This record gives sequence, C-alpha cells and structure tokens, in this order.
Amino acid sequence: MADAGALAVPRPAVSEPAPAVSNTRLAMIIVIAAESMLFAGLIGTYLVFRLAAHDWPPPDQPRLPLAMTAVNTLVLLGSTLSMTRALRAVRRGDRVTLVRAATLTTILGVLFLVVQGTEWVRLVQHGLTLGSSMYGANFYVLIGCHGAHVLIAVTWLAITTALARRGAFRATRHAALEMCALYWYFVCGLWLVLFPLVYLY
Repeated sequence: MADAGALAVPRPAVSEPAPAVSNTRLAMIIVIAAESMLFAGLIGTYLVFRLAAHDWPPPDQPRLPLAMTAVNTLVLLGSTLSMTRALRAVRRGDRVTLVRAATLTTILGVLFLVVQGTEWVRLVQHGLTLGSSMYGANFYVLIGCHGAHVLIAVTWLAITTALARRGAFRATRHAALEMCALYWYFVCGLWLVLFPLVYLY
C-alpha cells in the first residue's frame, strides 16, 4: 500500500487580498478629517463674530489687500496643476518631468507664503494686529492657522522633491509622493473656502 502522505497534493498558498485602502492612505484621510474639523471650528467662530458685528471690518481698521491676495490665490491654484503633473509623471516613470513639476510646486508654495507674509507685515504696520480688534484677532487666527499648514505642506514638498531628485520614486513605488499630494490638495482646497469668506464676505 502506498504511503498516504506521498499521495497528498500540496495546497496552493492563499494570498491575502489587498486592502481597498492602504494603511498610508487611511492615515492621511484621518489626518485630513481631523484638520477639517479644526478648521470647521475656526470658521464657525469667525462666522459668529462676523454675523454679530455691526461693522466688519471696523471703520478704524485697514482693509485687506484683495487684489494681491486674489493673484496669490491663482499662484496656489497653479501649484495644484504642477502637482497633478508630477503625479502623472511618476506613474508613467518620467523622472525628469516629475522632478521639474515637484520643484515648480514647491516654488509656487514658497511664493504664496512670501506674498502672504508680506501682506501681514503691511497690515501690522497699518494697525491690524491680534490685539487691535476682534476683527484682527479672527483674521490672524484663521488665516494664520492656514498659513502654518501651508508651511508644513511646503516643507513636506521640499523633502519629497529632494527624494524625487535622488530617484526614490518609481511607477510602482510612490506612496510618499501621493500622500504629499493629498495634503497639498487639502490646503489648496481649504484656501478656496477661506479666501472668499475672509476677503470677500
């Protein structure tokens, strides 16, 4: 009689199905959701004071630089196009275009911060400070919080761009770039809410 073990057919290994959402993407979604709740609270606070005020801004406070900020908004929107180009480049293995697009995105992000910082310096010189009025306090808390997030995103962009220059990303391995792009889209999209709320309303 043949050995029963010799007749046994080995079963093929069953591979675990890939998760619908990777852990990295899930973590970024959670971060963005938490940041969204933070800004929802800040925007709610801004609206409470805005709707309760008889004059907004107060007559003795300087007006916000609408034209310059509108141009700066276009700069930020332009950075989303270059970021999208970087993502498309890495997915097709085009390292040269990836590096150029990522570098341009970083430059546009830095330019946005520089222009915004210049605006704040001028506003402070004209009397709009955190302590000058509730209008000034709300402006700097809300827009300043967004500026801090842009600074974090730009720093992340600079690191990601440096990694791209070193060839760290491939068509099959670029999760870090995708997460950076998601966060950048978030801060840019958030500005599209804050700009009309604070500068136009």
